[in-house]
Amino acid sequence: MLTSAPPDAASPQIATRRPDAPHEAVDPRLDSLTRLARSHFGVATALITRLDAGRQWLCSSAGVPAGAIAGDLPLAGHALPGDGMLVVPDTRADERLRHHPLLSDHPWMRFYAGCALLAADGRTIGVLALLDDQPRALDAQQREFLRDLARLAAASVESDRAAARLQADAAALRERERRMALAIAGSGTGIWDRNVQTGEIHYSTGWKAILGYADDEIGNRIEDSYLRLHPDDLAYVQATIQAHLQGETESYAVEHRIRCKDGSYKWISSRGKVVSRDRAGQPLRMIGTTTDITARHALAERLQQSVDLLTNLTNEVPGLVFQYQRLPTGESLFSYASAGIQAIYEVTPAQVAGSDAAINALIHPDDLPAYQASLDASAASLTPWELEYRVQLPRQGLRWRHGAAQPRRQEDGSTLWHGFITDVTERKRIEAELLEFATTDFLTQLPNRRQLMTQIEAELARMQRSAGHCAAVLMCDLDHFKSINDRWGHATGDLALRHFADILREQLRKSDMAGRVGGEEFAVVLSGAGLAEAMIFARRVQQRLAQRPLRCGEQRIDMTLSIGIALLSAGDASVDAALSRSDLALYRAKESGRNRIECL
Repeated sequence: MLTSAPPDAASPQIATRRPDAPHEAVDPRLDSLTRLARSHFGVATALITRLDAGRQWLCSSAGVPAGAIAGDLPLAGHALPGDGMLVVPDTRADERLRHHPLLSDHPWMRFYAGCALLAADGRTIGVLALLDDQPRALDAQQREFLRDLARLAAASVESDRAAARLQADAAALRERERRMALAIAGSGTGIWDRNVQTGEIHYSTGWKAILGYADDEIGNRIEDSYLRLHPDDLAYVQATIQAHLQGETESYAVEHRIRCKDGSYKWISSRGKVVSRDRAGQPLRMIGTTTDITARHALAERLQQSVDLLTNLTNEVPGLVFQYQRLPTGESLFSYASAGIQAIYEVTPAQVAGSDAAINALIHPDDLPAYQASLDASAASLTPWELEYRVQLPRQGLRWRHGAAQPRRQEDGSTLWHGFITDVTERKRIEAELLEFATTDFLTQLPNRRQLMTQIEAELARMQRSAGHCAAVLMCDLDHFKSINDRWGHATGDLALRHFADILREQLRKSDMAGRVGGEEFAVVLSGAGLAEAMIFARRVQQRLAQRPLRCGEQRIDMTLSIGIALLSAGDASVDAALSRSDLALYRAKESGRNRIECL
């Protein structure tokens, strides 16, 4: 108990046991030990303290003057030498106690000896201490006797604790049994106990109540119980019981119908287990429970009907109804897919139930990055997912799909989408045709004026963003085109326009664009071309037109071309400025005799 800690070190508070403290009952065994210790050692005081949950209290003493030991008793601290015993022959001569408050609070205390009370697991649960007003020493025999007394005191304390724990455990067990009985009584569950050897089976009152029977209205033979089973369930129940009796299953569990007293049937869940067998392994006793699950079974049937209805509806919808889940691990799968997945992706629901890899393999490689990025963004912000993308299918070939879904975060951190995917291939085809109609000259199949202006605007914007980029605009006019219409007719004039459009189209690069701006006038935008490149292009078109006259039946129609060239400028406020310059250059070419190229 004596420590070498500084005098102000914290030590447990010791409480003096008082006869009027109802929670501290007197222990006559400990009192006998303190009286024996005081008498045997001839000391002024013998006492026993107990340590419990950081609290130290005086549980027995002999010879303690009233109020002599109270409040803080530093010598009754937790720390003792390794052998669990501390003897201080003279407290005033001990360096560790020179300035200890003990001497000022208890000046009569000159001798101290303490031995720890040790529990079976080695914990210190108290101290047996000897105090006297005269210095003295203990020989080896006295020390051993003090240790024996400490062992007896520890055994007494431990037995008290064991008895208290036993009482607490018994009380807890009674409470659990009470709660279990209440739970069973309120859960529609009954208990049965079967003697496998004799064929007797005993039912609890709750079990009989499930079927509407009173305690004395039902027999206790196993054969009678089989008569109450629904005929369609009898073989299944008997086979399951037999398998368990033969040790083939860990437990017995069945759900089946059973006839009630009024002749109606209920659904029950019966669970049980063989609890004893003889030396040969033959079953002796089986105990189990029976629960009324009629309401649950009816609910399950209604739910299944709802599921069947929903499945039938979604399977008839032209498209794919789906649940798509992305797990916290990054893996993704279709937790639900309607039958429409076979038309949308040419796969079955089972093929995507564990992974979406089969779907990713079908998405067009150019669209797959956008597809995955759109799902990432939807999962991160929980915003609706919507995308049009292409798939390459084994039988249908290249098709367009439109998907839309609403995401929701799950408790496990995964993201679950509910959505719909449809085939929009026909719509995309119509849209492409409408776009082509709106941007293409019907006669020549070249871009029309609107589309050409859009291209010139893009080139101008690029030039204004990027220093060093250049582009040229060429205006082309078929010379004497009116005479072709007048001499051979408008149908031949249309052939002439298409003939020239084909020649012009052959000379273009992918970055260039040529279009019909009206009548026999055409415009060309050459991206990245300066004046020299534009002149080379213009001469090549003139030469090609001269080399390939229009042939209409037996007729050969030679045509020439006038071209005006202007360069786009970053300072142009609009595309009209460049077109005006190229128009002016074209006018000069025509005024100078036609079949010429002029630059401005």
